[in-house]
Amino acid sequence: MVDFDHARQVMIDGQLRAGGVFEPRLLARFSTVPREVFVPQARQSLAYIDDVQWFGPAGSSRFMPAPATLGKLLHLAEIQPMDKVLDIGASSGYGTAIIAGLAASVLGVEGDAALASAAVGNLAALGLTNVAISSDLTSLKAQSFDVIILQGMVDTVPAEWLDLLRDGGRLVTLIRRGAVGTAHLFSKADGKVTERSDFNAVLPDLPGQQKEQTFIF
Repeated sequence: MVDFDHARQVMIDGQLRAGGVFEPRLLARFSTVPREVFVPQARQSLAYIDDVQWFGPAGSSRFMPAPATLGKLLHLAEIQPMDKVLDIGASSGYGTAIIAGLAASVLGVEGDAALASAAVGNLAALGLTNVAISSDLTSLKAQSFDVIILQGMVDTVPAEWLDLLRDGGRLVTLIRRGAVGTAHLFSKADGKVTERSDFNAVLPDLPGQQKEQTFIF
C-alpha cells in the first residue's frame, strides 16, 4: 500500500525544491493537498510521479501538469492572499485546490463536463469554500482577476484574456517555442501589458489552443 504522505514529501523535495520552487507558502500548500484524490483511481499509486497525469489514454486532450511544472508556474505568478485568481484548464481541480490556499478566491475553468463535475466533488470533499468551477470562459467578460494561470501550452495569449486582468494583475503560461515551451509572465500596469520570459518546460496543449486556434470550450 502506498504511503501517500511519504510520496508527497518526496515530491516536494525531489521535484519542487529540486526544480527551484522554494516559496514557503507554496510548498506548504503542496504538502497539504492530496494529489492522489485528483487522479483516476487506477493511477493513484502513481499520483506523485514527475510526469503529466492523463485523463483517458496518454495523449488524450485532458491532463494534470507534472508537479514541478505546476509549482514553477505558480511560483512565477506570486499569488498573494488577497488575489482573485482564474485557473484556465482546471481538469479535476488539483491546481485549483493548490491556488485556493494561496489566494482569496479562485475560479477554475474546465470545458470537459465530466472533469468539471469531478473537480466540483474533489474540491468540496476538501472543504474548500473559496473556489468555484465553470465550463464557460466566455461568461467571464464582466469579471476581472489579479492572476490568471493557464494549465497548458499555447501558441499565443488571446488579447481578451489579458483584458480580464486588473491593473497590477499577472498572467502566467507556457508559450510554445518549437518542441518546448517557455514560461511567460504578462503584467498589467496603468492599462499597459508587459511581458517577460522565464524557465523552459513542456506541457500538452491547452484545449482549443493548438495551432493558434481561438480558445473555445
